Amino acid sequence: MKVYPYRRLTGNVSWRVDSAQIKADGEPWEDVESKYLSTVERVVALGPDEDRPDWTQARLRLSVGLPAKVLDPSGPWQDVRAVAVLTERATNARTTVEFSSISADGRDRTAELYVYRCDLLDRASLAVHVVATVDGVPGRVIATSDVEWFVDVIEAVPSLARELEVKMVNFGAGASRLQRFKDSPWLVDTTGRIPVVRVNTDFDGLGDLVGADGGTGPEKTVRELLLAQMCSEVWTAVFHSAAGDLEVEEDGTPVFPHGWQGEVLREMLPDMYPDREPEQALREVHAARVGSSAGWGELQSRIHFAASRRAGVPRTLSTTIRDLERLTQGDDA
Repeated sequence: MKVYPYRRLTGNVSWRVDSAQIKADGEPWEDVESKYLSTVERVVALGPDEDRPDWTQARLRLSVGLPAKVLDPSGPWQDVRAVAVLTERATNARTTVEFSSISADGRDRTAELYVYRCDLLDRASLAVHVVATVDGVPGRVIATSDVEWFVDVIEAVPSLARELEVKMVNFGAGASRLQRFKDSPWLVDTTGRIPVVRVNTDFDGLGDLVGADGGTGPEKTVRELLLAQMCSEVWTAVFHSAAGDLEVEEDGTPVFPHGWQGEVLREMLPDMYPDREPEQALREVHAARVGSSAGWGELQSRIHFAASRRAGVPRTLSTTIRDLERLTQGDDA
């Protein structure tokens, strides 16, 4: 738990994206249909879609409700303000807008956030912070919303989760960077906007086996075990990628990254450190990565366990062993 040298606001700050509009150059604003804005997934999907024109600018209408105690004149906070901050890791873009009061008591506030398509590459996260003057020091963050929204300029369907992309590639005849790995059955690439698994079609039968659907007998058994192993390697690779690029605050506290990197860490950390809160677990990972080699080595066992569990390796391996026993018994009969 991070300790602040001033009094912070306890409790959750309630806010949401109420609506969105988009416009193309020289055209009027158009409302974004509700199917592109999900309050459940907390995603505004502004990716290409045939039902709407290419847009250059978007406008999000936001609302926030502040707790009554934060505006108490006798309290520790003065000049209380709420701001929405849109950030994207891929481009390092950052856009901020302040909320304006619409109620007599100042608790209910709204804001309009303008987003330019040319500023974003993938998926940006949107959070709300409450700042105030505390002990005579202005601009101190006294609360940050627990809930984030996402503005996605790639997908047209508002979904918080993203599927892993799998591509079949001939490594021997592919790019030079792939030719070096022509003896590898697959590679995991974490350099793009989402992780990609490249399956080497030079391996006879591997492409057909990975791409097969269903099936019975030994082929199905081998395929499921192979996919489980592949998924385990993917989880390991994406975790290392996410943990290796953490942003650190001035006091040395690591923070969760945005996008799929943050989602991967939040998925795996509970398996790696079941007795720790996510923020504490992240500090453990960061300390092991920048600390002693012994801590780094111990971390690998935790990563391997969590990756195997996420990929379902124990369950798949048990099923495979039982299937092989039945096949062997059938041959003996």
